[in-house]
Amino acid sequence: MAITMLFGGARSGKSALAVELGIRHGGPVTYIATATAIDDDMSARIIRHRQERPAEWNTIEEEVDLKAALAATADDSLAIIDCLTLWTSNMIWQEHTDEAVLQLAIETSRAASQRTAGTIVISNEVGLGVHPETSLGRRYRDVLGRVNQCWAAAASQNLLLVAGQAIKLRDPLDLLLDANSESPKD
Repeated sequence: MAITMLFGGARSGKSALAVELGIRHGGPVTYIATATAIDDDMSARIIRHRQERPAEWNTIEEEVDLKAALAATADDSLAIIDCLTLWTSNMIWQEHTDEAVLQLAIETSRAASQRTAGTIVISNEVGLGVHPETSLGRRYRDVLGRVNQCWAAAASQNLLLVAGQAIKLRDPLDLLLDANSESPKD
């Protein structure tokens, strides 16, 4: 079934849109949360996100094994993965290599694309900000960028959210080929 990717910066409206899409789905929804309560701020965020979701939704809290979380999701249930940003961070903190993270992203996006019901995946676009000062920050930005590219390639829809508004993203080669086919011929 289809994967819909929601990219954007912090507070861009990604999670709110995913919740709205889940409500409009009209069927069962499984929310796969990757956040860990590492401090008081994250604990408060997790509580707030739980309160924003309908109580009847199934929730799976999984820091790393998204493939298993998807396998545990009912075939007819829309899956919402929130989010690849923290999932990637969790794997880096657990000392996965960059190659291992990317391999898991490939395997998990394939598993998501083979589901009977749809999957909505949320991730931050962190490559638009300030160049990270530390080598760990640069590594994280680069690995998440590759993870995002992997999932975007597997998705049937990719949306970039800014201030709660969305822009549909397209494959750059398709855009160039479309532009070339529209140019006048001599």
